[in-house]
Amino acid sequence: MISGFSASVSGLMAQSKRLAVSADNIANMHSRGVRKDGPVEQPGAYAPKQVQDVTTAGGGVRAEVRPVTPPSVEVYAPSRPDADADGVAAVPNVNLAQELVTQIQAQRAYEANAAAFRTQDEVTDSLLDIKS
Repeated sequence: MISGFSASVSGLMAQSKRLAVSADNIANMHSRGVRKDGPVEQPGAYAPKQVQDVTTAGGGVRAEVRPVTPPSVEVYAPSRPDADADGVAAVPNVNLAQELVTQIQAQRAYEANAAAFRTQDEVTDSLLDIKS
């Protein structure tokens, strides 16, 4: 019984993390990107992330945050302050449409885990009522 609760809670936490990472990507999509030819340390540059679900022993899931590859794409934007002499700037490799799909998927998966948790709770309550 407890493993059902544990699996649902781990799913809730994983989807919360997925939504937070996606929101962070969207919030920083107009930031300065990481330059391939730039220094190792690039203060102010944003490297987008993605979440990978990993199944855990005993049931459940763990969300692992990983970097997006490549972290940035080059665009012609001579008006950007970080553009080079040719007018090319690095912007984070964030696809808004994909991030919105990710957020909808995270919302639906969160709702499914919450429903599973509620069902497990109802089953446990009915079993306790039968025994008493």
